[in-house]
Amino acid sequence: MKNILILGANGQIARLVIERLLKETDDWLTLYLRNSQRIKNPDPTRVTIIEGDVNDFDSLDIAMKNQDLVYANLGGKFEPMAKNIVKAMESNQLSRLIYVTGLGLYHEVPGEFGRWVEETIGASVMDDTRRAAAAIEQSAINYTILRAAYMDNDPEIDYELTEKGESYKGTIISRASIAEVIVKIIKDPTLYTYSSLGISKPGTDGDRPMF
Repeated sequence: MKNILILGANGQIARLVIERLLKETDDWLTLYLRNSQRIKNPDPTRVTIIEGDVNDFDSLDIAMKNQDLVYANLGGKFEPMAKNIVKAMESNQLSRLIYVTGLGLYHEVPGEFGRWVEETIGASVMDDTRRAAAAIEQSAINYTILRAAYMDNDPEIDYELTEKGESYKGTIISRASIAEVIVKIIKDPTLYTYSSLGISKPGTDGDRPMF
């Protein structure tokens, strides 16, 4: 049994992960989100809900106490949140982090699709995302960064992973597939340690997301 802290617990992927963890493990879950009214406690015997903002270090620091693993799936300004996560984890001697972000952190998306991603997302957002990832990678934390392609709600689990330094493959990925990898790591935290992994659906290469 492990204690799992989920940051951004009302997100679509997070909800899939929560459902699976409650069915497939005996882990205790702490769900951390800005508005606790947006989520119903799915199992009060195993789930604690904390209303808090990742930008609020004191609140985050309290939530980190006695946790074994942190899974973060966030939106907003990424760099300050990533720095707070690192600081709070280090403060609590907590080392295992799963952090979901988007593709293109290392200019690893090839060809026209890579150009389109940079143009569509915009330099300011991409730079913020890169600084956030760098804050995690340059820390002492044992991280797995998942660089997700464009997401859809297809229930099919079908994915391939690319390592940092490899060209990104594919253009789309199902949220169910991302949840599958997250659940695998939570079940076995020795998987994909100190890794930044691209995740996409095989056979979806193209100049635009292949929805």
